[in-house]
Amino acid sequence: MARILGVAGADVVQMAVLERDSGRALDDFTVAWPTGASIDRLCEGLASVPGVEIIGIWPTAEPQGAFPDAALVGQLASNPEDGLTILADAVPGILSADWAGLVLSDPEDPDALMMVHTSLGVFADIDVPEVHPLRARAFTGSDGTQYALAPIGGGTLVLLIARTGAPLFHRSEVFRLEQLVGAAEAVLGGGLAAVIGRLGTVRGPQRVTRS
Repeated sequence: MARILGVAGADVVQMAVLERDSGRALDDFTVAWPTGASIDRLCEGLASVPGVEIIGIWPTAEPQGAFPDAALVGQLASNPEDGLTILADAVPGILSADWAGLVLSDPEDPDALMMVHTSLGVFADIDVPEVHPLRARAFTGSDGTQYALAPIGGGTLVLLIARTGAPLFHRSEVFRLEQLVGAAEAVLGGGLAAVIGRLGTVRGPQRVTRS
């Protein structure tokens, strides 16, 4: 695989094994690819390898160092007041998502959603999908957008990530998202509720369009 990618002109910058079972593996490669170059050569090269199936190819950000999860925890600890927005801003680069958002949710009123923060990569009003049930999971939106979410603070807040033109978030990615949220909750500790409260008042809501 590495040889084929190299011949096609792609530089492998990261590889992760998402799943391995019964002699098969689901591998996630992040490669540096020339801007504007057609991916046809890359697809043809990969397809020529016996037993290889291409699940999806989509643009993503450069990986944030060798240990981005640990670096993120350090950033949260050094600036807890902005910890949740730091988390949302960092997650797209860690999990190859287009953007992430923090959604205030009322467990007793599924329609009462308020987007209180979005990461870079959001350029217009967001069609926020149904986030209930409030548990860590991946799902596909009505427009084909792939989403994953993890509740924060017992479900008062939801961390939502999205990407387009890609396969469903793998269960290992959802688990990693859940772990990052758990780490943020542990770092913020007793100050978590106050941070969530400020998100809805200091930053102000964005308009939410339901899809």
